[in-house]
Amino acid sequence: MAWAVVVSVLVMTILSLLRVNVIIAILAAGLTAGLMNGETLISSIELFVGGMGGQANVALSYILLGAFAVAISYSGITSLLVNGLLNVLKDMKTLLVIVIALIASLSQNAIPVHIAFIPILIPPLLRLFDRMKLDRRAVAAALTFGLKAPYVMIPLGFGLIFHKTIRDALADQGVELGVYSIAQSLLLPGAGMILGLLVAIFISYRKPREPKAVTQENELDALQPEQKVDRFTIKHFFTLVAIVVTLLIQVFLSNLILAALAGLILMFVFRVVPYKNGDKVVNDGIAMMGFIAFVLLSASGYANVLTATNSVSDLVEKSSGFIGDQQALIAFVLLLVGLVVTMGIGSSFATVPILAALFVPICLEAGFSPMAIAALVGTAGALGDAGSPASDSTLGPTSGLNADGRHNHIWDTCVPTFLHYNIPLFIFGWIAAIML
Repeated sequence: MAWAVVVSVLVMTILSLLRVNVIIAILAAGLTAGLMNGETLISSIELFVGGMGGQANVALSYILLGAFAVAISYSGITSLLVNGLLNVLKDMKTLLVIVIALIASLSQNAIPVHIAFIPILIPPLLRLFDRMKLDRRAVAAALTFGLKAPYVMIPLGFGLIFHKTIRDALADQGVELGVYSIAQSLLLPGAGMILGLLVAIFISYRKPREPKAVTQENELDALQPEQKVDRFTIKHFFTLVAIVVTLLIQVFLSNLILAALAGLILMFVFRVVPYKNGDKVVNDGIAMMGFIAFVLLSASGYANVLTATNSVSDLVEKSSGFIGDQQALIAFVLLLVGLVVTMGIGSSFATVPILAALFVPICLEAGFSPMAIAALVGTAGALGDAGSPASDSTLGPTSGLNADGRHNHIWDTCVPTFLHYNIPLFIFGWIAAIML
């Protein structure tokens, strides 16, 4: 059924906004899509569970990374980091947010570790944010910008993978375009995200925000290092060695599971963390990153329901059937479809091949240029990545900012990033499709 995608995404969005657990919301969306396409409740669940394995590799890597982040906190090096930033930045909240955005941007291109740095860098800074009365929504906006904008605009690291994915998907449909031409077509949509970041930092979340009250229940052990020291020790040196090894493995072998596992093992080998604390480290790591892992598994299951029932292709066919050959209207509708689809699936990389197969025939018939088609497919794929409850571009920031239980995934991450990035990305992507 054509509208199964729209209805199921609305179910997920409304339930999430009502503070229903995101995993439950995604499961409800998947079952809704299945039932609307004539599946039984049992077959819908089977489709959902059958597709969950698609993100198993990522889910395991995030849990191991959480354990590694907890091990790092035990060394006490995070206390040194906070004290150093306090001495340097003091009340310069805006500069701190900009620095975080720049660090996040490097994680996509220069040092392609994606969200791996967040559970290591952000949790120890939470106390600093509270002392500054810094609005954590600004930090969420900065992190999501860095996780998303660089790969949209720059063909390096994850950006190169994204642009090659678009190139290959277009080539499969008979549209030949080079990687750097695709990058040029996405510069204007990416500029919309830069505008959104500036609005978030200097307008929306500029005012001080009182931190939520701390309770014993929401204060994670991961934020309480065993030792608080004021000088650099041999344990801190070994911790840095483990971090560097983890980054190098991620960069050169592109395997986050192996990277996180290597870093964790080194922390025990160097006795930065006593072996007897191994169970506690893993348990705290699961507490920090287990949620994001299960959300990604659920999102993969939901995507499988939509794919197996041909919901996305039916939606595109029905949507394009009544808009004629008006390029501006066609571009608007296709971007709207892209927003709905990626909001549900939560992955721009995974949806690009699907969207290209559906969009390109319509665009060619309507007379769009290859550059305009690339702008449409790239923007439609990126839409929903920010603001989606199931996207690692929002789950990653939340995993760090909510390490003490005081940052809501939907209202403090998803809603702010949707408003500040998806709206300008949609508008600027629409303009690019018309101008190119």
